[in-house]
Amino acid sequence: MLVVAIMSFLACLTVGFVTVVNDAATDWSNELVREITIQIRPVDGIDMLQQIDRTVALAQEFQGVGHVRALSDQETQELLQPWLGGDLNLDDLPVPRLILVKIAQPELLDLTEMKATIEDDIRGASLDDHRLWTQQLSSMANGAVVIGFGILILVLASMILSVVFATRAAMSGNKEVVEVLHFVGAEDSFIASQFQRHFLVLGLKGGLVGGAIGCLSFMLIEFLGNTPNEFGAAGQAQALLGTISVSWLGYVGAGLVVVLVAVLTALTSRIAVHSHLAGMD
Repeated sequence: MLVVAIMSFLACLTVGFVTVVNDAATDWSNELVREITIQIRPVDGIDMLQQIDRTVALAQEFQGVGHVRALSDQETQELLQPWLGGDLNLDDLPVPRLILVKIAQPELLDLTEMKATIEDDIRGASLDDHRLWTQQLSSMANGAVVIGFGILILVLASMILSVVFATRAAMSGNKEVVEVLHFVGAEDSFIASQFQRHFLVLGLKGGLVGGAIGCLSFMLIEFLGNTPNEFGAAGQAQALLGTISVSWLGYVGAGLVVVLVAVLTALTSRIAVHSHLAGMD
């Protein structure tokens, strides 16, 4: 039962990890879809401030666009400070300016038309819809899900092997009883059902223990992950994943793991018993 509980706990942690990463990637993608960036590069003979105002007015004309604003000089300096230092004078350098476009209704906005119009009408302008970032986030999330399911399969396979060995050990310990029942005419299904019932209860108990510890771990991770911490691993996790929280899908997945563990334990023991009895014939 201890082995089953450990395997169930690891399986639940895997399910929780997959849901956290998938939810975080979905949030990132939604945020990127709802915001695009327009960059205005300096062009000789063209007034930068006038270009910015024209771009803001032009972007607001498109259907589905919400708020449009250009980054202030202070915000631009803060963006460039890590590379160019704090004493930066924007008038002395040909620094591109950024315009943030909040999208209120993504389904109504034609990004292709907007990109073509702005880049044709505004000299030095380029529109970034973050499509590359969205694709990379989607690929990363899919990769994490595949890895998670791979780990889950390995954990369940290890549990199945453990149940097989436990079943064989139990049959060896009751070898004389099993042989007598078999040779006096007891059906294989009757003998197998005795072991199956025993391991079903064992798997259910172990699965419940592992699942309960897994759910408690979800709550603990959520508590520790949401505690303000700018340093260390917790701070890095908050920066990467935002608010760390296992959604209801994680808890549902933990419940399904408990059921799956119990069923696999019972079926594995039954198959192992039938295989052993077939060898006795």
